[in-house]
Amino acid sequence: MGSMKKRILLFSFIILQIALFHHVFTLAKTPENYLKGKFYNSVKNNFLVATKKMKDNRFEKTVIVMLENDKDGAWGIVVNKPIGSIPLALLLDPSLSTSEEREELYKVNILIFWGGPVEVKEIFVLHSNEYQSKTTKNYGSISISQDYNILFDIAEKKGPEKSLVILGYSGWGSGQLEGEIERDHWILSDLDVDIIFEKESIKKWLKAYENSFIRL
Repeated sequence: MGSMKKRILLFSFIILQIALFHHVFTLAKTPENYLKGKFYNSVKNNFLVATKKMKDNRFEKTVIVMLENDKDGAWGIVVNKPIGSIPLALLLDPSLSTSEEREELYKVNILIFWGGPVEVKEIFVLHSNEYQSKTTKNYGSISISQDYNILFDIAEKKGPEKSLVILGYSGWGSGQLEGEIERDHWILSDLDVDIIFEKESIKKWLKAYENSFIRL
């Protein structure tokens, strides 16, 4: 997968400039000492939903699709924080296309989402399961691909039926997420594909919050 990742242009300053321009995210420091909670395996394949007690302003009213968790840590991708739209051509290494192709790709705008503060230059395409490529990995009712071909396919209307192009991901060390859940900063909610791909991102948090396991 590493060689595929290198083929995708790592946005450099483009996405960061968009985020700063729109004042979408205010960075907060990761706590040096966090409460280490007791591990439990019910996090994976659910939504992680920020509660009103969330202290980290990066994650206020955030919905995260949790893809993995074990005793060593957890990771997932935020799905309700759009950054802005940019031409598809800006996401690709120029060596992968001709000047004529790039000219066409500049006409296709792609909405980019912030997936979290880790690996902020890495692209993830979260999508419905009917689409498959060499890099596609299935996570139950959704899949992730990370090769440049899916971006071309999306531009040509041959990509997945539903998709989000996401920059970065959210990760936690051993026991860190569990500690935040014990502090009531997060709550779990049933993963719902319709919520993930809801066109109005502002509605995702409320819908996921209302479907949470524990009523607040």
